[in-house]
Amino acid sequence: MWQILALLSALFSAAAAVAEKKALFRMDALDFSFLLSVFTFVLALPFLFLADFSTLSLSAVFILYLKTILGAAAFLLVMHGIQKNELSNSLPLLALTPAFVALAAFFILGETIGSRGFTGMVLLLVGTYFLQLERGGNWKSPFLFLRRNNAQWYILGAILLFGTTTILDKTLLRDFKLQAELFLPLQQLFLGLNFLLFLLLRKPGLSTLPGGFRQGWKLVLLVAVFALTYRYTHLLAMKAGPVALVLSVKRSSVFFAAVFGGQYFREEELLRRALAVLVMLAGAVFVILS
Repeated sequence: MWQILALLSALFSAAAAVAEKKALFRMDALDFSFLLSVFTFVLALPFLFLADFSTLSLSAVFILYLKTILGAAAFLLVMHGIQKNELSNSLPLLALTPAFVALAAFFILGETIGSRGFTGMVLLLVGTYFLQLERGGNWKSPFLFLRRNNAQWYILGAILLFGTTTILDKTLLRDFKLQAELFLPLQQLFLGLNFLLFLLLRKPGLSTLPGGFRQGWKLVLLVAVFALTYRYTHLLAMKAGPVALVLSVKRSSVFFAAVFGGQYFREEELLRRALAVLVMLAGAVFVILS
């Protein structure tokens, strides 16, 4: 059963990424992020009727809020990344997240990296190399991709933050036994508050929000439906199945988003990028299962 839930999560995550890219043609990334969090919170409210509030603790709420600060920053970085770059070129870099988690565990916690983990990291590097290889460029071009494409810095920043939020998700679900029906509405409430604070701190303030709402509210609502679906199915899959295997299936969303999103937006060199993403996904699976 968890396999179906994880695959559904991957498919809806890919659909959300494509719809996000389309919405960002019309809206500012921060305006979009705030409106999405509000829409998703409203859609998630019915889950509270299924929740057991006796399982909620102040410690869990505190950790969840801390996690949403990092999550809001990571999501905003991803939105900027896919807004300023092609979807099939930027989004697959998120497959590097397991490698970052493994390296952090090695240096901070002293955990060893076995042969599977090492093989996975090599595959991730090889896939990233071919993903960033320019048409007609020489073999050195992938090593300069951060210099020639500043948008990729947003994605790499998100990878660092997502590595931390993944660990906090596991802690909340496993150690604090936080129900998915409580997790989702509270997470969206906190995300909305965080994005509102970001809006108030930026120079234009809330002035661009009404115009962005008028231009893109239908797309935001569609993304909210997709996002709520993939997050809920992901949480259910993590509770029902082995976390490593669930994450492995979930990573396939990067492939679906890169291929279908690239086709939808008529991006170039899609076949080469799709093959590079498959290599990266294989590497991610090796790292997760190591």
